[in-house]
Amino acid sequence: MRADAVEVRHVPVGELGEVRMGKQLSPASRAAHEQFPYLRVANVFDGYIDYSNIKSMGFTQAEREIYTLRSGDILLNEGQSLELVGRSALYDHNDNKLCFQNTLIRFRAGAEVMPEYAQAVFSRWLETGVFSAIAKKTTSIAHLGADRFSRLLFPLPPLQEQRKVTQVIESMTAREKTIKASIAKLGAIRSSLREELNETELDHLGTIITFGPQNGLYKPESAYGGNGTPIVRIDSFTGGPSDLTRGLLRVDATPREIEHYGISAGDIIINRVNTPGLVGKSTMVSNLSEPTIFESNMMRCRVNLDKALPEFVEAWLSSATAKTYFRTQAKSAISQASINQHDIRACPFPRLNLNEQRAFLRRLTTVGQRIAFEEAALHKMKMIKQGIVGNLLNS
Repeated sequence: MRADAVEVRHVPVGELGEVRMGKQLSPASRAAHEQFPYLRVANVFDGYIDYSNIKSMGFTQAEREIYTLRSGDILLNEGQSLELVGRSALYDHNDNKLCFQNTLIRFRAGAEVMPEYAQAVFSRWLETGVFSAIAKKTTSIAHLGADRFSRLLFPLPPLQEQRKVTQVIESMTAREKTIKASIAKLGAIRSSLREELNETELDHLGTIITFGPQNGLYKPESAYGGNGTPIVRIDSFTGGPSDLTRGLLRVDATPREIEHYGISAGDIIINRVNTPGLVGKSTMVSNLSEPTIFESNMMRCRVNLDKALPEFVEAWLSSATAKTYFRTQAKSAISQASINQHDIRACPFPRLNLNEQRAFLRRLTTVGQRIAFEEAALHKMKMIKQGIVGNLLNS
């Protein structure tokens, strides 16, 4: 039943429950003898709480009575990036062990509103920009503000209707979780396939490289604009198969530069400079819609097609073994790390013939297709859920 088919009052959030900021972290609380666990922004995501990385600080007995969380409490990100401010989750523990920091706002529902329904409304407000519209931005952080949050008008149908809404949402969320579990299982299978290659005899990547590694083209920021030649940068791909035919920045480049730094189908592109966890991130160039070049913080290799399939090289460079190798070889400088041509040529590489590589790729492709099917189903489910929830909440 739609929420707009029944009486829906619009009541300020602060009149429907308790709104409270958490305790501020201070030198005194860090140094306190008795330390107690607390939740912070890093623990609260949209619809769930991550309990894997919980910090501690000092709380007096009186503070614990104020800040201890109870099952049914809703935590919202008070300080976050603008698009994530107000991100919320329902606290479902009942052990009286956890408190919360002032980077979070707690909403403790009163008798007129179900916590599950309130969290659904807050999640909808995040999605539709209600929170970002009232947030106060300072530097790169936006603050929701307990007072501003308290004044928001909350759509309040009778409890019976709230219960119907939450039952529909819970049913669809359960289906989402089932699909996510299937994707995670298939992802684990894909990872184990890649790691099976470790059981083969390993050689080095340099044995199958016929050209490169070659550094890309450096251009000053002023050379970038709406016209020019598409250029692949470190944020143009995530690792593994990628689409380099759209979404690229453009740069002024001479015909000689385009010839020297132009990429071709089958080329392997590897980040030589990135954060420590992403250095060595790689992709294979597949189709190109126009001449395209690559930037100086990456390197390009071409492989001997009599010895290796570019698709196989791409798959191997996405394995944990290759990623770990590049991390161990990387030279760190502040927040960045780098590798050089020698590091790439010395990267371990399975000694398999072309038929063995094709057989591996067929198995990997089969799993990848199943993952893509599940991801499409998950996306469709999310779109349906957003539409249904939007109608139910009449927002």
